[in-house]
Amino acid sequence: MTDTSEPTDDEKKRPKTLLRSGEDNGPCDKDFDGANDEALVIRLAILEEEHRDLDAAITSLEQNSPYERLTIARLKKKKLQLKDEIGEVKDAMLPDIIA
Repeated sequence: MTDTSEPTDDEKKRPKTLLRSGEDNGPCDKDFDGANDEALVIRLAILEEEHRDLDAAITSLEQNSPYERLTIARLKKKKLQLKDEIGEVKDAMLPDIIA
């Protein structure tokens, strides 16, 4: 069944949008720039907090039990990985400017 009824008053008042070939009305990347920035800020805060927590744990282990070398080494490795991730997130937050 096809609907051949007249458009309602609301439909008549709406402006008609014309699409160029190859375009759609869906969201594009520029619509989500703010959301992406906020996600990066949140991710950065989480990574920095985790980095501080690992630093405190390493310091505590080094002072209290010097025989936990393997655990301390693993925590230090994880801390370095977090530092690299923090650097990547900070780089992603900076705009690419060609001077």
